[in-house]
Amino acid sequence: MRLLYPAAILWLLTAPALAAQEGEALDWLIRGGWVLDGTGNPSFPADVGIRAGRIVAVGRLEGLETRRTVDARGKLVVPGFIDLHSHAEEGLGSEDARRRAAPNLLSQGITTVVVNPDGFGPWPLTRQRAELERAGAGPNVALMVGHNTIRRIVLGEDHRRAASAEEIGRMCALVREGMEAGAFGLSAGLEYVPGIWSTTEELIAVVGEIVPYGGVYIAHQRSESTEPRWYVPSRDPKGLPTLLQATQETIEIGERTGARVVATHLKVMGAHYWGTAGALIRLIERARRRGVDIWADQYPYNSTGGDGSMVLIPAWAAGIDPFAERAPAGVRDYAAAVRKTMEDPALADKVRRDIAHEMSRRGGPENIVVFDHPERRLIGKTLDELARARGIDPVQMALELQYEGYRDRLGGARLRGFSVWEEDLKLLMRQPWMATSTDAGIALPEDGPVHARFYGSYPRKLRRYALEGDTIRLEDAIRSSTSLPAQILGLADRGLVREGFWADLVVLDPARLRDTATFFEPHRHPEGIELVLVNGIAVLEDGKLTGALPGRVLEPRRAGSIRRAGRPARR
Repeated sequence: MRLLYPAAILWLLTAPALAAQEGEALDWLIRGGWVLDGTGNPSFPADVGIRAGRIVAVGRLEGLETRRTVDARGKLVVPGFIDLHSHAEEGLGSEDARRRAAPNLLSQGITTVVVNPDGFGPWPLTRQRAELERAGAGPNVALMVGHNTIRRIVLGEDHRRAASAEEIGRMCALVREGMEAGAFGLSAGLEYVPGIWSTTEELIAVVGEIVPYGGVYIAHQRSESTEPRWYVPSRDPKGLPTLLQATQETIEIGERTGARVVATHLKVMGAHYWGTAGALIRLIERARRRGVDIWADQYPYNSTGGDGSMVLIPAWAAGIDPFAERAPAGVRDYAAAVRKTMEDPALADKVRRDIAHEMSRRGGPENIVVFDHPERRLIGKTLDELARARGIDPVQMALELQYEGYRDRLGGARLRGFSVWEEDLKLLMRQPWMATSTDAGIALPEDGPVHARFYGSYPRKLRRYALEGDTIRLEDAIRSSTSLPAQILGLADRGLVREGFWADLVVLDPARLRDTATFFEPHRHPEGIELVLVNGIAVLEDGKLTGALPGRVLEPRRAGSIRRAGRPARR
């Protein structure tokens, strides 16, 4: 890591104290740190003074009265991280103050979360806002209107179809209502019910409503592989959208509406699709050169959220509607149901074909690991290892896990796939339009298994891909987590270490910084983050969470938006 710059040292030695700040005491003085201000520029030595929740001075601050002083020598002072794709809304809506404090998010330096992702979220937003303001939150919160939510309101249970013009008009009215209530834009989840059945024209209509407000469209796209996640070869026609086609739809929506659009948690899933990141980048770059305002975000893991709850056996083999939003009532014997289906040779062939397809989409049998099964000796082994040990093919091994495993669980085991190729992940990470996110909610240790990203996303990116690796410069890793998401959202006073900005700040020790959460032990906080301030109030101090709830429900800046600001990445 590069910290020392001759010009910066000369500035430190010659800069005068800021006389303008004399008089009223500072609330915080962060002294002697190296500031990475979020622009992507090199670090520089500076003190940071904070009063009434805002940064009031950045420079060599001497002789100033302060209530709290933090010794940041040898440490980095960076803006608080802004999570463009957060599932924190459920935890923030809890009556449990421990959840509302969002400990797993704050401990990794996140100070602002963008909630109601994937097209979901409560309604109306006025009620959600009021509840958040009443109960309090650890981080700041930016609200989104959920496309799936408003589609369900308008179409009800009759949603497995295209919407009529009249229904689209009612959805547009709800989008305007949400934007008037303070939403930053519209989120979509087009691989989920009921967004699966929306048309591009419907999306263009509803996204058009956010443009006068300077809103942003954040899309979980229709596909992240060769076809959508709900596709099974035995049931669905070929020709469903690929990741590239889904991204082209997002581009078309941005191009036809003029909206700022985001391809969220962008990734290339499936061993049969690995290597597609280059084509994806070229597609986005061509659109940006045409003037399309398109961005993306990602979390720095090669295993997705769905990879941890995946089921290789198709739902139909156990008599389940794959599009049902609720599990069948009562305890079911899935092993018996699957065995019965496999007695029919024609159906058995279809089941095997569907399993093989899902196995490839999840990274192949060598990348699918058993995390829970009644036979404990199987835990930690890959499907490929287990199949080889028995002398059977991986598809049959998946069936054996069902027959021998938990009978009341489809698939019989808890599996996790590693469906993303590391090289694709790193290539996407290098792009100057790629922000960082978690795709994580609020978690407490008693919650059971969660994705490691719930605790480790930001420290992992900084440690693994910047400090220890050569994927991305540290300066750009910080930018992608701070000023870039602020730029995408149109936040004018967060995301930088700059006078007049809100004091959402993180002090971290680059020598000690690391994520400690694993997929087997996910409820582990990172190391090396020593101080986190939200609106000038400590939510983590001396490496310990305080339980404070200083977060605010943020108001969008309606008079315009920040576009094309910030420093491009070197790569």
